Amino acid sequence: MGLMGKQRERIIQMVKAYRGRYRLLLISGVTLLLLALYYFSLPEKLFRDPYCTVLEAHDGALLAASIASDGQWRFPESDSLPPKFIQALTTYEDKRFYSHPGVDPLSLGRAINQNIRSGKIVSGGSTISMQVIRLSRKGNARTITEKLLEAILATRLEIRFSKDEILRLYASHAPFGGNVVGLEAACWRYYGRSSKSLSWGEASLLAVLPNSPALIHPGRNRDRLRKKRDALLDRLYQNQVIDSITCLLAKEESIPEEPLPLPRFARHLLDRLNKTGHAQKRIRSTVDFHLQQRMEQILMDHHQRLSGNKIQNAAALVARVSTGEVMAYIGNVSTATKYDGSEVDIITAPRSTGSILKPFLYAAMLDEGKILPRTLLDDIPVLINGFSPKNFNQQYDGVVPADEALIRSLNIPAVNLLREYRYEKFHSLLRSMGMKTLHQPADHYGLSLILGGAEGTLWDICGMYASMSRTLNHFFQHPGQNKYSKSDFHDLTYLFENRKVVSPPEASSWLSAESIYQTFDALKELYRPDEESGWRHFSSSKQIAWKTGTSFGFRDGWAIGVTPEYVVGVWVGNADGEGRPGLTGTDGAAPILFDLFAQLDGYTWFEKPFSEMKKITVCAKSGYRNTPLCTAVDTIWIAASGLETKACPYHQRIYLSNDLKYRVHSACEDIRKMKGTSWFVLPPVQEYYYRDQSLSYQSLPPYRKDCSPGTNLPSMDLIYPKPNAKIYVPRDITGTPGHAIFQLAHCDPSITVFWHLDGDFIGSTRSTHQMPLNPPPGAHTLTIMDETGFSITHAFEVLSDL
Repeated sequence: MGLMGKQRERIIQMVKAYRGRYRLLLISGVTLLLLALYYFSLPEKLFRDPYCTVLEAHDGALLAASIASDGQWRFPESDSLPPKFIQALTTYEDKRFYSHPGVDPLSLGRAINQNIRSGKIVSGGSTISMQVIRLSRKGNARTITEKLLEAILATRLEIRFSKDEILRLYASHAPFGGNVVGLEAACWRYYGRSSKSLSWGEASLLAVLPNSPALIHPGRNRDRLRKKRDALLDRLYQNQVIDSITCLLAKEESIPEEPLPLPRFARHLLDRLNKTGHAQKRIRSTVDFHLQQRMEQILMDHHQRLSGNKIQNAAALVARVSTGEVMAYIGNVSTATKYDGSEVDIITAPRSTGSILKPFLYAAMLDEGKILPRTLLDDIPVLINGFSPKNFNQQYDGVVPADEALIRSLNIPAVNLLREYRYEKFHSLLRSMGMKTLHQPADHYGLSLILGGAEGTLWDICGMYASMSRTLNHFFQHPGQNKYSKSDFHDLTYLFENRKVVSPPEASSWLSAESIYQTFDALKELYRPDEESGWRHFSSSKQIAWKTGTSFGFRDGWAIGVTPEYVVGVWVGNADGEGRPGLTGTDGAAPILFDLFAQLDGYTWFEKPFSEMKKITVCAKSGYRNTPLCTAVDTIWIAASGLETKACPYHQRIYLSNDLKYRVHSACEDIRKMKGTSWFVLPPVQEYYYRDQSLSYQSLPPYRKDCSPGTNLPSMDLIYPKPNAKIYVPRDITGTPGHAIFQLAHCDPSITVFWHLDGDFIGSTRSTHQMPLNPPPGAHTLTIMDETGFSITHAFEVLSDL
C-alpha cells in the first residue's frame, strides 16, 4: 500500500473513531436528558389540595375542624396510620407493596390477561404507589398512555418517599365517598372518632371504600359494600392476620349510615387559628377536652338565665397560671340564632374594662409605699378639670379603707389614687404588663382609664392576672435573694408546642411580690353573689382572689378570678354593645365564675412573701402608721416600702371641759380643769358623709359659749362648688334660667351659717346647708360665716347659663 493509501486508511479509522465517540456522546446526552426528565418528572409538591383546619385538644382529641375551601372534608396529611388499616389496605390493594419498586409486573400481567379475556377493562393492576400518582394527577383520562406515565412516576415516587410515607399520602388523599377525602376525615364522618381506635371491620370497610367510594352513600348499595368488606375480612383470615372469631365478629358490625357531624368545641378558637396563620394545619392546642365540654355546658346553662333579660352573649377563659396554657376557650355561647352576635369571639374583642383594672392600681400604690392596705381614702364628690366621677351607687362614704374601696369597687377613691399615682405612669404599667389595646396616648384616656375609659380584651386581662399570680409563685424560687423575672409577665397561649423564654432574674419586676399578695389577700374577701344561698360555704373552702367590673351603660359585665394554679375570666353582655338594666359583673358574670371554678381541683392559696414584708402597728381607725394619739392599734404585715407612708393625720389632741361636754382652751378655762383627750377628726366634707355611714363616729363637741373657736381645725367646707371651679348654671325645660345648688358641710349640724355672694348677704341655712343660686356669667366670690365667726371664702366662675 502506497503512502496515499496509508493516509486514506488512517483518515477512515479516524472518522470511525469520531463517529463512535459522537454516538457515545449522543447516547450519553440522551441518557442524561432522560435521567433529568425522570428526576424532575415528579412535582416538588405532589398535592396542592386545600386542607381543613383541625383543632385538637392537648391529648390529641378532636375539638373542631373547618371544611376545606373546596368544600371537601380533607384533613392535613397524617404522620402515622393505624396498623389494622395498613394491613387491610395492602391485603386488598397491593399485597406485594413492600417488595415492588412502585410497579408490580405480576399484577399488571394478571390485569392485562383478565381484561383480554373479558373483552373490557375489569382490572387495573395499579399498585398503591401508582394510585397515589393518579390521585395527584386529578382529571386525567384513564388511557394506556396515562397508565404508562403513572407507572414511570410511581417508580420515581418510590425513590423519593419511603413505603410508610407513600401509604400516608394515599390514606390522606383517597376518596371515601361524598365530600370526604382521607382516612382521618372518613373515620370522624362515619364513626365519630379517630382512626387510632378502628376495629378490624371498620378498617376493612375503609380499605375497600376508595375503590368504590359511591357505595357509602346513604341508602345505596349497602349489600355490595358489605360483601366487599366481608371478602377482605375472609382474606385476612386466610392469611392468618386475624382469627376466625375476630372475622365473624367483624362481619357483624353495621355499615355506617348518614355521615356524622364533626365535634364543634372551642369553635371560636378554631376561627382564631384560621385568622392567625394556622389555617389548613393540624394544631395541637393546650385545651383540656373534657373541661372544655363542661365549661361550654355551664355557659349555656347560664345563658338561659341571662337571655331572659335579653343578654345574649357570654365568654369564658380558663388557663393554667404556671405556663399560661389555656385549658378552656369559650369565645361565645353557641345558639341557633344567626343574628345574636354568637359568632363574635369576645375573648379577643376589645370591650370597656369597667373596674377590672383597679387591682393593678391598688398593687402599684402598695408597691410604691403610697398607701397601706387599710389607709383611709377620700370618698366625697370631686370635680377634676371638668371630670366629675360618681360611685356606682351614686352615694359617698366620706372616707373608706383602701382595701374596702377596692372590694366595693368605689370609683372616687380609685380616681384619687390614679391622680396621685399619675395616669401616664399607670398607662405605661398596663402596657408593660401585657395590655395591648391601649393604642392611644395616656392623655387620651386621662383619669377615666381606671373607670373603663379604655378597652381591653378578656385574653389580655386574664393574662395580666395570671402573670401577677405567676410572679408571686416564682418569687419563692429565689429564697433570700428577692429576685424576679420580668418574663413572668407574658401572654396566655393555646399552642401545645409554645414555650416561653425565661429572662435572667432581676432585683425588681413590674410589681413586687408583697404588693401582689396584699392585693390578692384583699380580693379574696369580696362578698360572693347570692351569698345567702351557699356562697359563704364555698368561700370558706375555696380561697379565690376575684374582681368584677361593669362598664358604663350596663354594656359589659366582667369577673376575673385567680389562684396560685388557675386564672378564670368571664364576660357577659351583648356583642353589639346594647346595654341592659341589671347587667353587672356581680350579678351576671360572677355566678358563672364560681361555677367554672367548681370544676377545677387542687388549688391552694398564696404563700406570704415575708422576706419583703415588715410587721408594724397601724392606727385601727385610719389604717395609717399609728401615732401616740391613736387610741387603738392593729398589728399587720405590710410591704417594706409602706414604712415611707405618713403617720395618722386624723387623731388630734383636744381639751374638754370638766363635764366633757364642750371644747375649751387655756384662754377660757383653768388648765387644771381641762381634760385632754385624743379625738378622731375628719375634715368637714368627709365627716358630712361619713357620719351617715358610721354610727360610731363622734363629731367634735362644740366650744363652750365663753370660749372663742380655735383656728387649728376647720369646722366647715364647701362640697360644691370647689375652690376656683368653673361651673354652668342650667336652664329648665321651658328655657327659664335655673339654679345651681351650692352645698356646705359643717361639723356642727345645729349651727347656723350665713351666705354672701360677691359681698351681698343672700341667706342663711341651718342643719342642711344647701343654697340655690343663679349668678350671672363671670367671676364670683362666695363667703360663708357661721355664728361662731368662723368663715371661708372661695372664688368660682360661671361659664354660661345653659
